[in-house]
Amino acid sequence: MTDLNIKTNRLDRMSISDKTRKALEKIGLTSYEIRTFSSLLKTGELTASDLSQKSGVPYSKIYEVLGTLEEKGWIGSDDSRPTKYFAKSPSTGLETTKQKMQNDFLQNQNIILNELVPLYEKSGTSERSDIWVLSGAINIASKILEMVESCRNEVMIALPEAGQELVRQALPKLRALHDKGVDIKILTSDKMDKESLKAISRVATVKIKKGLFGGGIISDNRYVVILLGPEMGAMNTPDLVAIWADHTGLAGFARQYFEYLLKDSKVV
Repeated sequence: MTDLNIKTNRLDRMSISDKTRKALEKIGLTSYEIRTFSSLLKTGELTASDLSQKSGVPYSKIYEVLGTLEEKGWIGSDDSRPTKYFAKSPSTGLETTKQKMQNDFLQNQNIILNELVPLYEKSGTSERSDIWVLSGAINIASKILEMVESCRNEVMIALPEAGQELVRQALPKLRALHDKGVDIKILTSDKMDKESLKAISRVATVKIKKGLFGGGIISDNRYVVILLGPEMGAMNTPDLVAIWADHTGLAGFARQYFEYLLKDSKVV
């Protein structure tokens, strides 16, 4: 294999994936900035002219792109003539971007709150959270499955006893969340059957707490179901009652209790 082929293969392996490109776009980098940074990662120090050719960014735009990348902390430059640019560590770029986003958010938050909060208070409107009472195991199970399916970041489930039918229905949804990278924590008791326990442990962090009573589910630190009736065993339990709420305060309280129970629970 020639030196040229070796170099070409090495550069191909350094190409940025579509997934990473989309992630960079989400934190504020433009397509031109990503292409420029990628070119510097592959080839090392380059002049603006060479970068324009390597990245495909028009020469009329390259200095503007380099300026914003340097301001965002992703690249640096030296004092040579002509100036050469180099890629900084992605960790440095991310930290600088994070700090700028936090500063911008705080600044905008103050502007928004200073003007809108007095208007809100003058309007006499009171904030209303959705809180509903659910009756019957079938209705509650349906709401739990709905919350699992719509979860985006994190779901915490505590069930002293769940029937095999509920586990069977929940598994595909939990598996889909697991594949998306959603953090799934499940707390149960030693009453759950071994087959169900084995199945859910493949897609979630599962802990067992002996004597666990009560239960519920917290989704994305916002939505919560709290069981108030008997344990959720058979799907046809008629007197099971629960509260469902879209309430960050209640979800936060439930989360604290869930994490307290996790501390002295046994990992499956």
